[in-house]
Amino acid sequence: MTFVLQMRGNSFPPNYLKMKALVYHGAGKKAWEEKPKPVIAEPTDAIVKILKTTICGTDLHILKGDVPAVTEGRIIGHEGVGIIEETGSAVATFKKGDHVLISCITSCGKCANCKKAMYSHCENGGWILGNLIDGTQAEYVRIPHADNSLYPIPAGSDEEALVMLSDILPTGFECGVLNGKVSPGDTVAIVGAGPIGMAVLLTAQFYTPSEIIVIDQDPNRLAIAKTFGATQTINSARENAVERVMALTNGKGVDTAIEAVGLPATFEICEAIVADGGRIANIGVHGKSVPLHMETLWSKNITITTRLVDTVSTPMLFKIVQSKKIDAKKLVTHHYKLDNILEAYDTFEHAGKEKALKVMLTA
Repeated sequence: MTFVLQMRGNSFPPNYLKMKALVYHGAGKKAWEEKPKPVIAEPTDAIVKILKTTICGTDLHILKGDVPAVTEGRIIGHEGVGIIEETGSAVATFKKGDHVLISCITSCGKCANCKKAMYSHCENGGWILGNLIDGTQAEYVRIPHADNSLYPIPAGSDEEALVMLSDILPTGFECGVLNGKVSPGDTVAIVGAGPIGMAVLLTAQFYTPSEIIVIDQDPNRLAIAKTFGATQTINSARENAVERVMALTNGKGVDTAIEAVGLPATFEICEAIVADGGRIANIGVHGKSVPLHMETLWSKNITITTRLVDTVSTPMLFKIVQSKKIDAKKLVTHHYKLDNILEAYDTFEHAGKEKALKVMLTA
C-alpha cells in the first residue's frame, strides 16, 4: 500500500529519497531543508520535477499565521512549471517527460462542485497545494488529479510568463474582473498594486473601462501601474484616497472597487468609494475581521463578492499569454535560484524597498 508521509524535522523512513523544500514551521518560521521526495499516493497522481516556481502574497499570509489550515511541517507554494517524472496508473493525459504548467487549484472534475465549474471547492481538491498538502516550493511535488490539474506546455513557450498562469492571472481576472462585472465605459478602482492588483489591471483592459484608478502606498508600484495601463494613480500614504477618488468621479464613486491586499483599511477604502449600484470584488486574503459599514451601504444597491479562484479561465488566458496579447513576463522583477529561496523571500517581504513584484525561482 502506497501512502504519503508528512515528516517533521529531518527524520526519514528507510529507502526514501530526499529533496530540498521550503518548510513552514509556525508563524514567522520557515526553513529550506531536506524532506522526503513525494511518491505516487493515488492512481490519478503525478510527480512533477519543478523547473520554475514563485512566491505568492498568500504565502506571506501563511507565514504570518493568517491561514490556520496550514500546519507545521508543510511545504508551501502553489505555482510553477515542471517536467513530469512519474504518473499514476489512471493518468491518461500526461506521461513521463511532459512539460507542464501546475494549476494552483486541484480538481477531480467529477464531484458536484466541479460539475458547477467551482473547482476551488472540489470535494477532493480545491486549493490544497501548499495548504493542506505539500506544495511547489520544492524540487519535486505530488499533483493529485493530474489530468485536471496540469496543462501541457507547447515547445518553445516562455516558462516565466506561464508561471503567472498558475495563480495570479486567473485570480485577478476571475475574482476581480469577472466578479466585479467590469464593463465597457466603467470606472474601476484597484486597491493594491502588488502582483494580484497588477494582474487585475492587465485583464480589466479586456473590457475597455474608461478609467482604471490604482491605489497603493508604494510609488514604484504606482509608476509601474501607469506603464501597465492605469489611467490614474493615488498614493494613499501621501493623500486621502477616498477624497481623491470622489473628486475624480465628480462625487459619484467607482462602478467597481477591487480589494487586492487583504487588510481592513483597504477593504474600507472600497466601501467608501463604491458608487450607487456598484460592486466590491474582494480578492485579498484576510487574516482579521473587516468592518462592514452597513450604516452607509444598506441603501446603495451594492454587491459584495468573495471568491477563491476556480481557474476556469486558465485555458483562455493561456492562449492570450501565448499570443503575447498581454506580456505576463513583465510582472517578474527578480530572479533567484531555488536554493536561494530564503533570500528570495527576504526580497519579496521587502517589496517596496527592493522594488519587487513577482520573484522567479529556477531549479
